[in-house]
Amino acid sequence: MAPPSLPQTPTLASAHTGIPERLLHKATYAKSLIYDGKTVPDTYSLERGLPIPQGISKKAFLSAIEELKSAIGNENVQLNEKEVKNGWYMEHPNTHDMMPLLDAEEFIASAVVYPGSVAEVQLIVRWANQHLIPLFPISIGRNLGYGGAAPRVRGSVTMDLGRRMNKILDINAENYTCLVEPGVTYYALHEELVRRGLQDKMWIDCPDLGGGSVIGNALDRGVGYTPYGDHWGMHSGLEVVLPTGELVRTGMGALEGANTWQCFPYGFGPYNDGIFSQSNFGIVTKMGMTLMPNPGGYESFMYTFQHDSDLGPLMDIIRPLRISNILENVAQVRHGLQTLSVKGHPRTKYWSGKGPMPESVYREHLKETATGDCAWVYYGMAYGPPHIRAHKLAIIDSEFHRIAGCKKIDPATMPKDEYFWSRDRIASGTPDLEELKWVNWMPNGAHIAFSPVSPISGKDAEALYTMAKRRHTEQGFDLMPAFCVGLREMHLIVEIVYDAQDGDMRRRAERCLRDMIDDAAALGYGEYRTHLALMDQVAATYNFNDGALMKLNNTLKDALDPNGILAPGRCGIWPARYRGRGWELTTKDTGRSSEGDGVAKKAGEVKI
Repeated sequence: MAPPSLPQTPTLASAHTGIPERLLHKATYAKSLIYDGKTVPDTYSLERGLPIPQGISKKAFLSAIEELKSAIGNENVQLNEKEVKNGWYMEHPNTHDMMPLLDAEEFIASAVVYPGSVAEVQLIVRWANQHLIPLFPISIGRNLGYGGAAPRVRGSVTMDLGRRMNKILDINAENYTCLVEPGVTYYALHEELVRRGLQDKMWIDCPDLGGGSVIGNALDRGVGYTPYGDHWGMHSGLEVVLPTGELVRTGMGALEGANTWQCFPYGFGPYNDGIFSQSNFGIVTKMGMTLMPNPGGYESFMYTFQHDSDLGPLMDIIRPLRISNILENVAQVRHGLQTLSVKGHPRTKYWSGKGPMPESVYREHLKETATGDCAWVYYGMAYGPPHIRAHKLAIIDSEFHRIAGCKKIDPATMPKDEYFWSRDRIASGTPDLEELKWVNWMPNGAHIAFSPVSPISGKDAEALYTMAKRRHTEQGFDLMPAFCVGLREMHLIVEIVYDAQDGDMRRRAERCLRDMIDDAAALGYGEYRTHLALMDQVAATYNFNDGALMKLNNTLKDALDPNGILAPGRCGIWPARYRGRGWELTTKDTGRSSEGDGVAKKAGEVKI
């Protein structure tokens, strides 16, 4: 049990955002590590008061809030006017980002509304149109490293779909599909498979942590670590409330009475699903997902490589193995320093100096771990019956050992609390709670992600690693990269860990990110996902033909959301009412306010 001074972590039995009972001991320990490094209280008063969105007076805003309370119930509308609570991963805030990059009150909601049905979502959207109040929908709000639950426009009303819309509507054991609402987490979906006795038949695919929304993660094109790791690619069927309040279903769901909505994603005519991914074009209220058949066995493996210079040759070995599915899952190549940081101890346990930790220091400490001294670690898994696994693993072993100094680590030598076993659980469809331990690297630990995509090649991996190392050195941060290898591409995920209460460190983190974004774009690499503060800059790097893609996005936004009420600014897409008024944050805007110079009173009053 948690000590009296440590808030008790909710379980799934008491909250849709809770932890499974099987992981409660782990959650309690992880929380104790977080609280050991906190130097500020969880709760603090709002210095700037109620954050009213631009374009409406406080009196008119409060009157509109009272109107909404009358429509859906007082208990389902909460003003954010006095204080906020940061909590931690399992008790995250839904009004702001608990890991702020800018001032803590910069990206913050004015109120939170909790719809309980699709009809109430439609009602709230029509209310927002009537009063020209920006809405920011979230499913769970655990988008940590990318802005959490915070809205891009200060003072937006957050629509928290998860609290009252969290049902697993269907699990089809014959077709290996499910249909879920926004508040269903990976924890909840996995536990339901176990409850129904289906875990031996089918698996879910989950990201590094299981507390996120199945819908929310797929819409942001997040990844997991089984062969079903492309979450957006594994969805089939959306139900969407448009910014005008109209309800649509995509794919086969557009056919009244369709029985193939989760079996075939395309339907007839244009395939519209894509415009609702990483956009502000609609609110997804239901999503279908495919589930992975149990492959009949699995076996995790881990290799270490001794030199930074092994990265390029390793990637060139990985590419043909991955494309041919000898390497079957979305595996990871992690830097040795990240392998050390995921132990959950503060950086000062190992070194107290300024600037990036010297390689000689962290490699000396790695010698004391089960992983051993190394520069890179490869985590993978083979699937299928024993003879199939043995054949694939023999090929992998032979190929990896082409690199001098390569070592295969025997799982039998690793204690049960070693990070390897967390990767084993995740890659076999069981959500875990280990990943965020590395935020303890700094007091008041926060993190922000740099996430470019490149081909799977040694040349590209080396270029990205060299560039990231240079920028981290300039700003004084430890570099802890992980390459997540897809079928024909790889995501480089670099997490900058910083003290959320240190203003100088936040500014240096932002500067580092902004420089890396521009550097990567100059080399031909674009981010697949980014933090709220960086969305305008990343969107601007997709600049073919004088920004033709953003012009298309603006055309869609103005057609679907003529009043510009839905998540303005998300993914760099600004409604006409906001455009040309200084809302964008770009390369040179480190530390600047996130707000522009007002909004047009009506959709047609666009400032040129």
